[in-house]
Amino acid sequence: MIPVTRRPPDHHALMAGLHTVVEHLSDLQGGLPVLTQLLMAAKNALGAAGATLSEHDDAGGRVVAATGAVVWAVGRPVAGGPASAGPTWESVIDPADDALSAQLHGRGLRRLLGARVRRPGMPDGLLCAYFTTAEGAATPAHHEMLEFVSACARVLYLNADRLPVAPAPSPAGDRDLLLAVASHELRTPVTVIKGYADTVDRHWDTWDADARREAVRVIRQRGDELARLVDRLLASTVDAPAVRCEPFDLVAALRAATDDLRDELRDRLVTRLPAELPPAYGDRATVAPVVTELVTNAVKYSSDKVELIAGDDGNTVWFQVNDRGVGIDPADVERAFTRFWQAGPDDHGRRSGAGIGLHLVRRIVERQRGWVSLRPHRSGGTVAEVRLLRPDAAETDE
Repeated sequence: MIPVTRRPPDHHALMAGLHTVVEHLSDLQGGLPVLTQLLMAAKNALGAAGATLSEHDDAGGRVVAATGAVVWAVGRPVAGGPASAGPTWESVIDPADDALSAQLHGRGLRRLLGARVRRPGMPDGLLCAYFTTAEGAATPAHHEMLEFVSACARVLYLNADRLPVAPAPSPAGDRDLLLAVASHELRTPVTVIKGYADTVDRHWDTWDADARREAVRVIRQRGDELARLVDRLLASTVDAPAVRCEPFDLVAALRAATDDLRDELRDRLVTRLPAELPPAYGDRATVAPVVTELVTNAVKYSSDKVELIAGDDGNTVWFQVNDRGVGIDPADVERAFTRFWQAGPDDHGRRSGAGIGLHLVRRIVERQRGWVSLRPHRSGGTVAEVRLLRPDAAETDE
């Protein structure tokens, strides 16, 4: 029998946290800010080290909000759903259970207190609070408080259009949409290539060497863009080849990826990379297309510089592309990864592109057992974050 040593829940902290939640709602805010504030209230009141909320369907789930010691898990896929028939339960975190348990255990977290979140018209979600080993077992009061917080989350889901609901997979029968997207996306580079080729053919004898060289550069650049678009469209409809996962130098891969960016992207990018990081586990060849997609997306919605940074936290190695543009609606952070989903106009009033870039980024990263997330930047704009496992953490996920 495990002795009860955990301090009683702090009801004053819960009320203070819920007061902030109500203020957000009164200001007509929703989505991630409200969910995150609710998790923070639960964490502080329960004396937990961190808390997460994940959304589930029949195929599994995904962490959509987190705070404290588990904020790194936002965007991470999770297997299964609520593990108990009861409204709340407690379990010991066993690193041998799965990769997530090993990652939690490696950060000093030893106990999990979970609660079902009833989502109207959708499968149940999961609210979890995490505790260190010194905090002992939960009391009935802890269970009651977490059940109350899960009921608050259910109320928020009654207005689900303001929450980051993880979308269902795109239907298979969208051939007409694919053809429309393909024709729209391919038209621009094909038109430019044809136009420059015709002009060069007509004026070759009258142009000097610099003019010819510039025309060839544009044709080559647009040809590269056309090849990338074809690869993206194919990858969105057919199974991609297996990735080759092994330890690699993420900093070197990021520097090589930025060197290969188109001039207009590289001119807008500020890199702040450390001299070195622990090895990442994954397919180095995929870093360049992921960086290209994230930087392209950031530049499209920002008129200022965008930033590439990287770091590690013991179990994962990560990089971020940050912009200070129009930002992302908290309700759209999961919808943005849906195939063919399009956001509103960018900073210049233009509509977004094909709506497959972020979808492909998530597919690429998750096939390496990593994860990717979007969130609003505190100073305005958007943070796009990719996390890859370190080799020692990846061993537990075989």
